[in-house]
Amino acid sequence: YGGSYGGDACLAGLTFTPELYACGVDIVGPSNIKTLLDSIPPYWGPLRNDMLKKIGDVDSDVAFNEKISPLFHVDAISAPLLIGQGANDPRVKQAEADQIAFRMAGKCIPVEYVLYPDEGHGFARPANRIDFNGRAEAFLAKHLGGRAEPFEKPEGATATFPLQERGYAYQAVQDFF
Repeated sequence: YGGSYGGDACLAGLTFTPELYACGVDIVGPSNIKTLLDSIPPYWGPLRNDMLKKIGDVDSDVAFNEKISPLFHVDAISAPLLIGQGANDPRVKQAEADQIAFRMAGKCIPVEYVLYPDEGHGFARPANRIDFNGRAEAFLAKHLGGRAEPFEKPEGATATFPLQERGYAYQAVQDFF
């Protein structure tokens, strides 16, 4: 469970050490380091350069990027994943969630993807925060055991479901909620 870098850590855990996880919750986490860095606006140039120094040169070393980015290790995921993303995220673009969610769904790996069209890097609107937390609580209770309050979508929540909207409706997704 984690957001932003924590979301990346969640994805990395599910892909690089899948035997340790019963499930995962990724909130606005990058799935491909190169596409994350490519989406950084020009005025953040110094930050991008600093990140390249810390992470490694994913610009010119394709193999290195594929080695460290969870997107390229989706086949290793053996636990269900819940993804929460804001469509207006200026730091971790929606494409980061889209690419891993659709790749997982295309391989019938259990994934639920919740997109909030009026959110950014996290969930600022109270109705959306309550909505995602309720979904996460139900997801965790289902996959870890335990109990959860019955989920009811709060008034004003704007959750959308890109996988279902594009026809991914296999049993694993339907079983999440």
